[in-house]
Amino acid sequence: MASVFLNGELLDRDDARVSAFDAGLQHGVGLFETMNASGPGGDADPGEIRVRGLDEHLDRLSDSAAELGLSEDIRTGPLADAVRLVVAKSGLGRARVRLTLTGGDLNLLQSTGRSGHTPTVLIQAQPATSYPDEMFERGVGVTIADARANPLDPTAGHKTLNYWWRLRELQRAAGKGAGEAIVFQVTNHVCGACVSNLFAVKDGTLITPIARGEEKSDQGKVAMPSPVLPGITRAEVIEIASGKGVGCDARMLSIDDVLDADEVFLTNSSWGVLPVVRVEAEAIAGGSVGELTASLREAWVAG
Repeated sequence: MASVFLNGELLDRDDARVSAFDAGLQHGVGLFETMNASGPGGDADPGEIRVRGLDEHLDRLSDSAAELGLSEDIRTGPLADAVRLVVAKSGLGRARVRLTLTGGDLNLLQSTGRSGHTPTVLIQAQPATSYPDEMFERGVGVTIADARANPLDPTAGHKTLNYWWRLRELQRAAGKGAGEAIVFQVTNHVCGACVSNLFAVKDGTLITPIARGEEKSDQGKVAMPSPVLPGITRAEVIEIASGKGVGCDARMLSIDDVLDADEVFLTNSSWGVLPVVRVEAEAIAGGSVGELTASLREAWVAG
């Protein structure tokens, strides 16, 4: 069944091919988004497909493509139609969708990123990832990553193809029986986790690292840029919390803010809200899932 969209064509998985000279392969130049989709399964009508946060994901992709000089010509409307079509043709009732945008088959040094070249657009649907209930009922432990995020890296805070170092840290965490690894900035402030945003709960309020685009000037001075990805689920959880009368303070976090928190949890588009009950050997607030975390997860699942 045709379930891969590549540069305007619907193809079977085995027929989807990208040029050996594609900038994504040659230099890792590209962006991606992963989304959860649901529908009736079978050969569904694209209009029956629901892709969670689709507009927000595509807006983030488009903004990053323009800011990083990849392309200023991304049309999110047709991309949204293509995403729904891929899910419909996949026959999956629940799907994990990945949209990848690369620099295409060209020498980027000959392009300004504004016009004159066509990026590679790849969309694929696979069965949605299933996580054991125990992860959410009992929470997970996390490790501390060795790698550090650099706020002066202009690609930091964008969802680029450069995920190798993050996946290596995830491998190391899994080798220690942990579910994720907390990543710090070179300033030793919390960035987040390898593939997720981090929240702490203190005295009934959420606190989370400042994300890209949330930096504030300090008396006319330019603030330090943030290497934190503005997560789509992160924003959704902040909105859910606000509806419950729970505020959120985005600021620079230290390891003490995490260890002294009443609750800690991680967010991404795949698992939603994931409780953290231990950092290395240190238990968070007795090592049990907190009430607010459980409530936010319940609301996200129902959303």
